[in-house]
Amino acid sequence: MYELFRKKIEEIISVTDEEFEFCKTMFVPKKLRKRQFIIQEGDVCKYTIFVEKGLLRSFSVDEKGVDHILQFAFEGWWMGDIYSFLTSEPTVYNMEALENSELLLINHPSWEILLDKIPSFERYFRILIQNNLIATQRRLMGTLTKTAEEKYRDLIENYPGCLQRVPQHMIASYLGITPETLSRIRSQKNHKKS
Repeated sequence: MYELFRKKIEEIISVTDEEFEFCKTMFVPKKLRKRQFIIQEGDVCKYTIFVEKGLLRSFSVDEKGVDHILQFAFEGWWMGDIYSFLTSEPTVYNMEALENSELLLINHPSWEILLDKIPSFERYFRILIQNNLIATQRRLMGTLTKTAEEKYRDLIENYPGCLQRVPQHMIASYLGITPETLSRIRSQKNHKKS
C-alpha cells in the first residue's frame, strides 16, 4: 500500500529504507467507500491525508445548499484543511470520497514527531505547502480573470483524467460555472473537433 507514497516522497527528497519504515509508523491506513466522508464542516481536521488509491473532493456548502468544490485529490495527492490541522479550529470544509479510496492519515502529533526525527521531511512538507500556496493563488487569479472556456481548457490540460472520473456537475462547481455553461463549452469543443 505504500508504493505510491514512497514514490511521491522521493520525487522531492531522498529517504533511506530505515527512514521510510519509521515514516510508515506515523501514518494510519484508512479505506473509504464511495460517498463516505472523512471530515465534515464543523469538525476539527485531525489529519492530513495522502491518497494512495481513489479520489476525494473538498467542498463547502452555502446557505442555499449549493456545493462549492475547492479541490479534488487523485492518487498521489494530499488533502486536508491546513488551517484547521495546525490550529485545531473547526473546518469549514467537507471531504468526501468520490470513489472507493485507500488513504494514509497522519495526525498533528505524529506529523511533529516525523518532522523532528527525520529533518528531510520538514523540507518535503515545506515544498508541498509552498506548491499548494502557488496553486491556490493561481486558481484564485484564474477564477477572477479567466473566462469559463479558459478555466475549462486549463482543467483538461492540467488534469486530463478528471473528465472521466468526476461527474460533470462537480466539474462545473469546481470551475465556478453552471452545469449548463459547462455543457455548452463541451459541445462547442466537440463541434470544433468534427
